[in-house]
Amino acid sequence: MSRKKRKINSRERPAIKNTGYSEGGASHKSNILKSWNPVKSSSKSDIDWNANTLRNRAADLAINTPVGAAALNTSVTHAVGTGLTLFPRPKFSELGMTVEESRKWIKKTRSEFEMWAESKRCDIYRRNNFYDLQHIAYLSYMTDGDAFALFRRKLPDAVNPYSLRIQLLEANRVSNPLSNGFTTVSTIEMNAPTPGNRIISGVEVDKDGAIEAYWVSNKVPYDRVDLTGVTEWQRVKAFGNKTGLPNILQICHDVRADQYRGVPYLAPVLETLKQTSRYTTAELASAIVKSFFSLFFTGTAPGGEGLNSFMPPRGGFEGDPNEPVVNVNEYALGPGTLNALPQGVDVKAMDASNAQSTFGVFVQELVKQTGAALGQPYEVLMKHFTSSYSASRAALLQAWDEYKQRRVWFARDFCQPVYEVWLAEAVALGRIDCPGFFDDPAIRKAWCNAEWFGPTMSILDPVKDVNGSILRVQCGLSTGEREAAEMTGSDFEENMQQLAYEKELRERLGLPTADDTKGGGDKDEQKNDDDTDNDDDVLEGDKQGGGGNRRAPDLRRDRI
Repeated sequence: MSRKKRKINSRERPAIKNTGYSEGGASHKSNILKSWNPVKSSSKSDIDWNANTLRNRAADLAINTPVGAAALNTSVTHAVGTGLTLFPRPKFSELGMTVEESRKWIKKTRSEFEMWAESKRCDIYRRNNFYDLQHIAYLSYMTDGDAFALFRRKLPDAVNPYSLRIQLLEANRVSNPLSNGFTTVSTIEMNAPTPGNRIISGVEVDKDGAIEAYWVSNKVPYDRVDLTGVTEWQRVKAFGNKTGLPNILQICHDVRADQYRGVPYLAPVLETLKQTSRYTTAELASAIVKSFFSLFFTGTAPGGEGLNSFMPPRGGFEGDPNEPVVNVNEYALGPGTLNALPQGVDVKAMDASNAQSTFGVFVQELVKQTGAALGQPYEVLMKHFTSSYSASRAALLQAWDEYKQRRVWFARDFCQPVYEVWLAEAVALGRIDCPGFFDDPAIRKAWCNAEWFGPTMSILDPVKDVNGSILRVQCGLSTGEREAAEMTGSDFEENMQQLAYEKELRERLGLPTADDTKGGGDKDEQKNDDDTDNDDDVLEGDKQGGGGNRRAPDLRRDRI
């Protein structure tokens, strides 16, 4: 019987232990993973519940840590810079316009918009023009996760014919009524006065989840300084009932399907940045202590003069010979510091020799991980270009993909809606002619079409970049207007007019024109540049060792 039983058991199939991820990333038996049990919940639980903490910590890192400030400021510099510039692109074929009519309309509209945008009267506080407001809005959006722009109206004046004003709001100004800056269940979600609507972290939504309004407080809730008046909330409808235009803009990029509030840009790296800052501060303090030269003197035997023998007379006043030079309870470390100790008290040498020799390498690796999480390579984030031309350019290109992406998001959430609201008022006032603008949404959309250009990517080799731009235009892959805007931030038509004027001026003065100065020498020199080109050439400023076999950089590359 036992033999039969053993025979049956030998034929049994072994139990299945591995079903997909059960013995891998989803294992609850692994010694490494069994204590790791995170829970992904709703966006209200994961984001809104932690929003105040994330904002406060991100803001602290943005103003008190070098790497945190560098991450935000670098993104602002390259994505927005001094402000995104409007380039109207009306769909003239759909509007029945000729190319010449379209060009005239574009020139007129740009001039009219710049009159409003370059004036501080576009700001409700009259402190910043539209381009400065872009910088503030983008930085606020990156720091807090989202920012808001409220459309206000004021009577036109002699220098500004438009009533449109912009009021920027930080994220903590939009919250549930009576939240007062605290985080509770009611401050995350509550019933709205409108039947069937809910308020989620200051955003009122209907039964389908569509945004109906925002709840804005008259000041930052629970502000420790602004104690004037009571904190009150006002309901601002997202869109006007008659015009359909937005009354308030939320500058935010969602990462969850049912998300209504933003996540700070530094959220994924908060812990790493804080620990890096603490480590850097500790190493800096250790280095400072190590650099000090401090002496400690102990008191002499009774009757001795101690350190008073080194001190000048104190105007005839004979003090206690055992009295220390300073208060016995006060000691200091510093360059050339003398500290007197009480009798019978000694001190050991202050040794800070435990400073890590690998400090720079270790911090560099942490910053590399931080930059990778933020979409900014280490070289760009730390402004540290010491690698080859190819490696440095690759870092710039990767960073530029991140900046262009965020520029598109920002222009879509802020710049373009502002332009559309302004254009509607300009048409209503008769200052801009747009037939059919208020009659058909499709026609309005055709008139409002526009592009926004900002700072250009840093150029490592001007000759290569300019030649690439020329080839793109010649092959029909780009236009002169786009290349001028992206490479130099200038207007192609204005460039052509200025070049024509300069050519005429040179001819009138009998000076050689640009065409006359072209010769075969430039081509030969360019050929030499191409022949000596090596992607392994080290950029200027490379001071690292081990590069004895590398070719020195060709300085002629910096010539245009």
